[in-house]
Amino acid sequence: MQFIHDIGGGFSLGLRTMDTAEEMHQLTLRNLDRLQAWEPWAHEAQTLSGSVDFTRAQLADFVAGTVLPAVIICGDSLIGAVSLRLNSYLKTAELGYWVDAGFEGRGAVSRACRALLEHADSVGVKRVEIRTAAENRKSAAVPERLGFALEGVLRSALPVGKARLDVALYARVQSDP
Repeated sequence: MQFIHDIGGGFSLGLRTMDTAEEMHQLTLRNLDRLQAWEPWAHEAQTLSGSVDFTRAQLADFVAGTVLPAVIICGDSLIGAVSLRLNSYLKTAELGYWVDAGFEGRGAVSRACRALLEHADSVGVKRVEIRTAAENRKSAAVPERLGFALEGVLRSALPVGKARLDVALYARVQSDP
């Protein structure tokens, strides 16, 4: 794997590439039950070809400069994903993440997000948003820990399976401490 960036605590980031597609697919399958509680995409058929197609699309967006797709690594294993979707015109970005159940609460996601926030700062992003299901306290703890402000709740904004969940919108603007 190329482009490894040490983020401390025994974790590192790597660029999501075609070489990571199969391992990310297996990681997704192992976490599918818990991901389905919060993620609309987790309700779609999870196939290796779908993971390959998603990775290919992420890489095309990376080349276009609109996404920084990364995998979170512990030792030699992929344990999660984090991405930064960039809008260069508005100078905004959206940060997304998920991690293997066995690595929740160990700081991997916060460390990965901090690294991508540093990148956002380096390319002139003025506002970064994190959207999470309002009831997903583990996910909401990340922006709270990183000093993001809760700007509001978007009612019934996230279709997950047959339900519609409220979405907590967190943001960090460049003038925030």
